[in-house]
Amino acid sequence: MPNHIAPRESETGLAELRGDCARMAPHWVVPTRTTPTRVAPALIHGVTVPPASARLLDAMEDRP
Repeated sequence: MPNHIAPRESETGLAELRGDCARMAPHWVVPTRTTPTRVAPALIHGVTVPPASARLLDAMEDRP
């Protein structure tokens, strides 16, 4: 039996994937950034939130 140790598939696969990505990166088009339009809460109708979800949201810390 030969004493050859083959690299694990994850090692060769990751290296190959990184190489593929590096070769393709110049071909990718970056879309222009758009800012979502804000909607006033008073205009949102028909959305229901289960009580458990509402309690979870109320317990969350507000973040800007």
